[in-house]
Amino acid sequence: MSQKTILIVEDEAAIRDMLKFTLTASGFWVEEADNAEQGMRLALEKNPDLILLDWMLPGISGVSMAQKMRQNEKTQALPIIMLTARGEEEAQVQGFEAGVDDYVVKPFSPRALVARVNALLRRQHGTQGASDGQQLIAGRMCLDLESHRFYVDGEELKLGPTEFKLVQFFISHPNRVFSRAQLLDQVWGLNVVVEERTVDVHIRRLRKLLEPIQIDHYIQTIRGAGYRFSVED
Repeated sequence: MSQKTILIVEDEAAIRDMLKFTLTASGFWVEEADNAEQGMRLALEKNPDLILLDWMLPGISGVSMAQKMRQNEKTQALPIIMLTARGEEEAQVQGFEAGVDDYVVKPFSPRALVARVNALLRRQHGTQGASDGQQLIAGRMCLDLESHRFYVDGEELKLGPTEFKLVQFFISHPNRVFSRAQLLDQVWGLNVVVEERTVDVHIRRLRKLLEPIQIDHYIQTIRGAGYRFSVED
């Protein structure tokens, strides 16, 4: 297995040094930036496997950087964990709406952070190699589990790791209604503590990607119950 690269974008040197020490000891290669401009440049140049992104940065904020990354074809599917001292639910929702995949509140346990990093990397890459040549097909969608690519009408559509797992779960369980809690358990995992509203944020992100190609109706909101995936009109 090749060594994974983590890009740390954090302006506080002490936190950056602690993160680098912890991640290096856990077998990762680490790149560092102390502002969003440098972080964006390194993300494009180094093509890291994951970014640890501080919310409060000098100049452009981490939230704005996340939004820029999701608008750039080269970085739109790159996993992002937001680091912040803001633990309230509204701040978390704002971070998820900006495009981050996970959220860690300061102060945090270095070991717990490494566990979150590994969990997110597994969420993105865990299907590769486990199902050689397997494809999941539903309507105009095709999910290639070997190459970890998503196609609509034969054209590739870039998905973040959480959206990929959502599509994989939905295609594998069509025409059934799942509550937000059930989706959190199945897609995020039993040991990940996030708000149920996080599901709504990622569903909106997924629908926004599918809307231009007119298949956002595959994901249906069932009022008072949750969500259902169906390719039937």
